[in-house]
Amino acid sequence: MRTSRITLITLALVTMPLLGCSTNAPMPHVAQVDLPRYMGAWYVIATIPSFPERHAYNAVESYAMRPDGKIQTTFRYRNGSFGAPVKTMHPVGTVQPGTGQAVWGEQFVWPIQAEYVIAYLDSSYRTVIVGRSKRDYVWIMARSPTLAPQEYAQLVQKVASLGYDTSKLREVPQQWPEPTP
Repeated sequence: MRTSRITLITLALVTMPLLGCSTNAPMPHVAQVDLPRYMGAWYVIATIPSFPERHAYNAVESYAMRPDGKIQTTFRYRNGSFGAPVKTMHPVGTVQPGTGQAVWGEQFVWPIQAEYVIAYLDSSYRTVIVGRSKRDYVWIMARSPTLAPQEYAQLVQKVASLGYDTSKLREVPQQWPEPTP
């Protein structure tokens, strides 16, 4: 009896924030994403980080289409320094119908799917901003590990226009090729 009570309390604590009314407007998304073109590696340039990535170095998010139509995601980073061991997470993305393939659910733990919204994507598929309606996390990513300062500043301005507090942005240190131990 005690175990089921603890399970119910835990479930309530996890789901209550998901069920509450949000005062944030939905995160706008791009009209259409060419998924095959979007697949591949994206370097995390800056983020308002989630807990696991708050001290990430050399963070890279990679996407690959699965035969079932879902998106296999691999998030790889070093925690705290360039010399730290590589850590990885492997969530699975599910494209939400009717969103031009720009809104996904990213599942790290069953049955919860985190909102993943492609809020900005340049026409050459070189830079992207991924956000959430809660405005709690955001990612500026690029196909290369660095951006020119003016390009970065423009992306930060876009993040601000989406309703984020850009003072919370953390630039992710990137050093490639990686040092060998």
